[in-house]
Amino acid sequence: MALQLAVTTGEPAGIGPDLLVQLMQNVSQLPDDCGLVAIADPDLLIQRASALGLPLNTSVWQPGSATKRANSHIDVLPVTLAAPCQAGTPDTRNATYVLQTLRCAAQACVDKELHGMVTAPVHKGIINDAGIAFSGHTEFLAEFCHVDLTVMMLATEGLRVALATTHLPLRHVADAITAPLLRDILAILHQDLREKFGLANPRILVCGLNPHAGENGHLGREEIDVIEPVLNQLRDTGMQLVGPLPADTLFTDKYLSQCDAVLAMYHDQGLPVLKYKGFGRASNITLGLPIIRTSVDHGTALDLAATGRADGGSLLNAIETACQMARRR
Repeated sequence: MALQLAVTTGEPAGIGPDLLVQLMQNVSQLPDDCGLVAIADPDLLIQRASALGLPLNTSVWQPGSATKRANSHIDVLPVTLAAPCQAGTPDTRNATYVLQTLRCAAQACVDKELHGMVTAPVHKGIINDAGIAFSGHTEFLAEFCHVDLTVMMLATEGLRVALATTHLPLRHVADAITAPLLRDILAILHQDLREKFGLANPRILVCGLNPHAGENGHLGREEIDVIEPVLNQLRDTGMQLVGPLPADTLFTDKYLSQCDAVLAMYHDQGLPVLKYKGFGRASNITLGLPIIRTSVDHGTALDLAATGRADGGSLLNAIETACQMARRR
């Protein structure tokens, strides 16, 4: 059976539309069993293709219909922009459009009309400036799917990094890392590594929160009071968990060569390492959802919109990852 994935184009003034237009110029680079459905305003795609000097045709996709694989063509589930779009210049009026594309893509996946969704970057600041509280795709999709907790994981060749906390101010992180949260995060990570990545008994490395993993309590007690007891409890259920380890030495071959994923305690503890290793060739994956969702590893790059200089490597990687997960499912 051919897979069909929804692709949202994110912030319309950013490079999301560019990436999709550029990708569709050569569909042979897509997985052979994969068809794409853009969740977007078709006029936006045509306009951006024109600005890039590239050909593009669109056709309206209907649930249950096959997607057409042809160069310079994309099937579209139409969502209309709220205001005209100028490349490089976001408009708060289009915040509602961005969120509606996410709702449409997620609903098509919930209804099993599409096999997964791949998202281009949104501009969180513009959405919040429009008066809509929005902290990220991960949290938005958790609420949409009525899921209490999801896990954000980025993956590139040879490294997967999941996060215990996501988009929090640093001063709030320590208070957010509780025993119930860690137990639930690790349970989701372990289950999805098994079910969506085909790892029968995944080995997970867990970072400490503090420098040197707390230095036996001298640099903080979160490891002793929270992290270690949770790991011991879950090891008794059969999980392969190593840690808590100092984050400054965990990301070395000595440890990474023997693990399937790393759990970092906060956003900038784990993601700088992953992006250094594979920026532009990584995908962002939301675990714990009833649907498959992957995304690019970069932002909106407003300065590159409509210039032809945007690199589509991460979008292609996110599509390939979503296809792999959908096949295993």
